[in-house]
Amino acid sequence: MKQFRHDAFDIAYIDEGKGDPVLLIHGFASSISANWIAPGWVKTLTEAGYRVIALDNRGHGASTKSYDPADYTPALMADDAAALLGHLGLERAHVFGYSMGARVATFVALRHPEKVASLILGGLGIGMVEGVGDWDPIAEALMAQDPATITHPRGKMFRAFADQTKSDRKALAACIATSRELVSEADVATIAQPTLIAVGTKDDIAGAPEPLAGLMANATVFAVEGRDHMLSVGDRTFKKRAVEFLQENPL
Repeated sequence: MKQFRHDAFDIAYIDEGKGDPVLLIHGFASSISANWIAPGWVKTLTEAGYRVIALDNRGHGASTKSYDPADYTPALMADDAAALLGHLGLERAHVFGYSMGARVATFVALRHPEKVASLILGGLGIGMVEGVGDWDPIAEALMAQDPATITHPRGKMFRAFADQTKSDRKALAACIATSRELVSEADVATIAQPTLIAVGTKDDIAGAPEPLAGLMANATVFAVEGRDHMLSVGDRTFKKRAVEFLQENPL
């Protein structure tokens, strides 16, 4: 794990393999390890001939933690990701985000379009624009003293995930407050890069992918059959389609 400094945060990252660069941006409460290494993405992409760059978002993994919600807007996290490309001397890369990372990846495309060759948005469909439901109970679940007292199903799921990944729950509670900023239909429509939107058919968080793709000039949809939000991440059909998409849209 390497580190670089941006906006007073030490951002942890990996840089593996050779070939066209693919920047990976993980989801809420996740990390490079949980989102990309353990599910096999780094192995899949490097073996397919790509240079894989992935960062631990601020407040996550081995990166600096903050307890100020103002530090966790998608725009700030997108700027971290773009700064990492600059730190590595890369002018452009494919950008692949999952869940919250898909929102951040979209902000990279909006704020730094010249750096984005193509987009893969996993685990987030029209929820990008319309929202992904009430997440206040998740913040409460993250801060609960006794996880046995948590009754909210989604809160219970994310608390268990945060505990499993040994995350800083106070930092995550701050992150969840501001990281869900919506993207307007008008802004989505300005994204011209080839985009793959992949959502599990049993995902009850992401929102349908087709309406989001319909707002974009050059987007296609991939249904991750039989998978929910958590299990879509490592699905082999998703990996196969993502590699095909990257090959169809060379840097």
